[in-house]
Parts: sequence; structure tokens; C-alpha cells
Amino acid sequence: MSYSTADLSWPVTLDDVRGAQKMLSGVARTTAMEGSRHLSALVGAPVHFKCENLQRTGSFKLRGAYVRIAGLLPEERAAGVVAASAGNHAQGVALASSLLGVASTVFMPKGAPLPKISATQDYGAEVRLHGQVVDETLAAAQRYAEETGAVFIHPFDHPDVIAGQGTVGLEILEQCPEVRTVVVGMGGGGLAAGIAVAVKALRPEVRIVGVQAEGAAAYPLSLAAGRPVAVERPATMADGIRVGRPGDVPFGIVGDLVDEVRTVTEDQLSTALLLCLERAKLVVEPAGASPVAALLAEPGAFEGPVVAVLSGGNVDPVLMQGLLRHGMAAQGRYLAVRLRLTDRPGALATLLGVLSAVDANVLDVSHVRTDPRLGLTEAEVELHLETKGPEHCAEVGRALRDAGYTVMM
Repeated sequence: MSYSTADLSWPVTLDDVRGAQKMLSGVARTTAMEGSRHLSALVGAPVHFKCENLQRTGSFKLRGAYVRIAGLLPEERAAGVVAASAGNHAQGVALASSLLGVASTVFMPKGAPLPKISATQDYGAEVRLHGQVVDETLAAAQRYAEETGAVFIHPFDHPDVIAGQGTVGLEILEQCPEVRTVVVGMGGGGLAAGIAVAVKALRPEVRIVGVQAEGAAAYPLSLAAGRPVAVERPATMADGIRVGRPGDVPFGIVGDLVDEVRTVTEDQLSTALLLCLERAKLVVEPAGASPVAALLAEPGAFEGPVVAVLSGGNVDPVLMQGLLRHGMAAQGRYLAVRLRLTDRPGALATLLGVLSAVDANVLDVSHVRTDPRLGLTEAEVELHLETKGPEHCAEVGRALRDAGYTVMM
């Protein structure tokens, strides 16, 4: 695949990305590149993390937002900017606007996590809560722009935003010049498009792989149709890539320059997030962990050296607890069981003794003795256990059944 900065078939060129890099000097961090021994062993070649989760505001979004707002005319800046986001884009727009002295209003869903709302306000934006889903929030922000004259800052569907995100690609080539494959999560496609423009211009042989959540995979359908196609009710824990329709601007670039788009499941996402936390000591949100999920799902499919872009680290602590449990369960390290036993003194202690004998760590116990479903002498117990893997889970189940318990997993 060849590419030239003189090629005008795309609305973003290498020169645009280089210009964005100069504009972002002193604003966006050049984020770290960290090696992963665990993934390198699985892939059979070096694997590196591009840590945009350590970027200012916790994600790559600052890059595109700053370039977009910095390019506004004086009269546009005077009118202020408006955005809609559940988190990362909101914070990027808020900080970029503050740095440039531009007033910003950010619409967020009513159910947005409080830490993300607070962070957006702390970066200087006026936050307005509207709607239950991002589509409703987006519509409210666009109405606000029409009514007030504020400039709407789209999270991915604008050439300036894509050019800003493309600076991640320039940094990858500077930090890992021997790279053969770049793996990046995709929602609307702005980050993947920007990275592809930069990387393919300088190293056309490098393979670019996009990753989408299985429940919000609009790109495979759209690429097959030759036009952006919307997915009805996209559903995934990875809110950073939970986008129902590709952007018109990035779609053409992705179609020409991204070599492959893969999908990952929710179990794979949570397992990848857990790996980042345990092995790399990096807090990564589900969208940011999607490239790691793809590598874990089929490590032999990627030619190394590989760079996996960890696009963000903004995850609500309450959600993180659930994600970690989900990831542990997917690895066979967390087991929830229900069983009935005879309601007599010492029955619960006997049950716990069985679990202790097979080295299962009890995290939580719920003991129900009064319920219409139970017989007069019955009690129901729900146990949350920490286990050592699938084989240990099976061993725990056998031990309980051998002790005479009816197990409902």
C-alpha cells in the first residue's frame, strides 16, 4: 500500500499530522512505551504498550480536541464550544478549552459516573446533564450549538480531530521504529484513522489492526456495505468504543488504510483489563484494553514487534470492581455457587470446612434461612469464592457434590 503527502484523496495528510504534533508540543505528553513480557511470550515477538492511559485527562482525546479548538477563528472562539460525551472526550474538550481560553459547555448523560463529571468540571467546563444515552446527549449538544452559535466539537468526525489523534502514530514510529503491527481500539474511528495516516505514510508495510467490541461492531458491517452503517443499540462495557455508527470522515481513511478490523467479547475485554492491572500495573479502561483482548484471543495472528495502543484509563471505581470480578470469573479465578443445606447448628461451619480443605478462599457468604422457596429445615447459601483457575473450580464443585451438597452454579 503506497501513500504520498501529495495524495489528496483523504481529508487528512501526513503534513496535517506533523502540524498537529507541533501544535501539541508542551500540551500533550509524549506517553510512555512499555514492554509486556507476558504478551511477548504469547505472541512470540516483542509486544509494547503505547500508554495513552497516562496522557493528560487520562486518554488520547486531548490531542484531537486541542487541535480542533486551536484551529477555530477568533469569532468562533468567542462564541465558545460545546461537546457531548460520557467521559473521555468531555475531559479532553474541557482541558483544551481552558488552555486556549475558550468557554466550553459539555453535555453528559444523566447516568455518567460522578468522577468523570467532577473531572470535567475541574478542567473548566460547564457540565449539563441530559438524556439517558449518549445519542440523546449528542442531540441536546447540537441543539445548544444551533441556538447559541457555540462550535460543536465532534469526538471523531472532523479532519482536525483525526490529525491530532494521528500524533500517537508519529510517536509510535519514533519510540518503536522496528514496529510491524499496530493494534488500536475503534469506536467512531478517529484514533485508528489518524494513526493509519501517520504510520502508512512513513512505513506502508506496517500492519494496522482495529479492534471493536462485539456488541458495538459497526465497522465490519460498514466496510462490507461500502458505507457507514449504524448498529442499533450498541452494547458493551467498553463505553469508550460504544459507538453505533462510524464517522463519515474517518470511515474512508479506515477503509483504505486499516488492514483488518477484529472484534472481541466482553469476557475477553475484562480478562485483558485484569492482565493490564496485574501484569503491567496499569489502570486501563475496557476500551483501552481492547487491543490487549485481541492479542490474547489469537496471539499467533500478529507479526511482531507489536504495539498495542492503551487508549484510556478513565474507569469508574464502582465499574472497576465489577470488571475485575468478571475478568477473574472469565479466567476461572472467581466462582459463585448456590446450594441448599439442612438448617441445623454447625451446618455452615461444616460447609466452610469442605471449602477450606480444597483451598478455596471465601470472599462473601449470603445465608438465607427464611424464604417461601425453602423447606422448614432448609437454608440456602450463596458463596463467592476466589479460586486458582478452571481446574480448581472443577475440584471445588466435585468436593461439594461428594460431601452431599446440591450445587447450583
